[in-house]
Amino acid sequence: MSATKPKDDFAEKRAGDRREFLARAGWAAAHATPMTGDASTRSYERLDLNGQPAILMNAPPAAESAACPPDASPEERRRLGYNAMARLAGPNLNAFVAIAGAARASGLSAPGIIAADPSTGFAIIEDLGDDLFARAIPGGAPEFDLYAAAIDALLQLRKAAPEPPNAPGYKMLAYDETAMLAETMLVPDWYWPHLKGEAASDDLKAEYSAAWALVLAKLPSPSIMVLRDYHAENLLWLPARDSYKRAGIIDFQDGLVGNPAYDLVSLLEDARRDVAPDLAEAMIRRYAKGGADLSGFDEEGFRRDYAILGAQRNAKILGIFARLINRDKKPRYAEFFPRVEGHFRRDLAHPDLAPVAAFFRAHFGDRF
Repeated sequence: MSATKPKDDFAEKRAGDRREFLARAGWAAAHATPMTGDASTRSYERLDLNGQPAILMNAPPAAESAACPPDASPEERRRLGYNAMARLAGPNLNAFVAIAGAARASGLSAPGIIAADPSTGFAIIEDLGDDLFARAIPGGAPEFDLYAAAIDALLQLRKAAPEPPNAPGYKMLAYDETAMLAETMLVPDWYWPHLKGEAASDDLKAEYSAAWALVLAKLPSPSIMVLRDYHAENLLWLPARDSYKRAGIIDFQDGLVGNPAYDLVSLLEDARRDVAPDLAEAMIRRYAKGGADLSGFDEEGFRRDYAILGAQRNAKILGIFARLINRDKKPRYAEFFPRVEGHFRRDLAHPDLAPVAAFFRAHFGDRF
């Protein structure tokens, strides 16, 4: 008889942990239906227990590299790997639980936590439905209203100004320069070889990093909780609710203390769907109008930050998509390159992006 493969052993243990968790939570008899996954190592099932719906989140604790220890230095983070460098939650389910609680305390429509076991990476959460913005809008939902609700939710989050959602096993960290630089380095690590057919040299990486350091230094210190992946495929349309509560939020476990402009960029410079320029500008103005009621709001500085963070985020996405194509053998992500490159070109046109724009002009020619 052949030996059991490690992958089979893991799957068997995972299935056992799942059964035990559901039994402890009182959901052992629930009917489960797999849901479409995302680009992460997490998976989801829709549960139905005698007509009561819920979602089972499966986030294997050992499936990703370590999360960032709160007091780790940049050098220690580099040794731990990309998750620690970029301050991603990685395998820490406590992050999702803590941020969901903070978002709900601020009034946002985040899913409630029915049961969770961070030690095994399973959670049962409130089912907010299937009506993602990315589906609702093509289905006839009023696009302006959906985006307005999403903007108002960001304003509510800012007005509520929750304390960083620290909890046992989790401390919310800052979206610092080390994290942002680590994300931008996905361009020379993955996007460059994807286009050029060869690895980027150490000298080129140093030139690239130096250009970004000059630009990122212009950003103010991180100040509010940002959800970090706030876009049409992570927002649910809940029209029966009122005002900003109509925007249901999911997939926020990588949230950090960051810049208020970041989530707006994530929403309006969406990698997977076009947001018309006039709609994007209307939403920026809506946010600025709401922000004017807050002390210390500077619209000119906010728009500068929006351009810098847009470029930073789009550089990261170009690298991530190149990695998904080449390392993970997911060629469908190539179809998103033209849209993301278009966002990136517009961001680079801002004068405060001059050092990074000069690098891309020198090394990518007319592409940027």
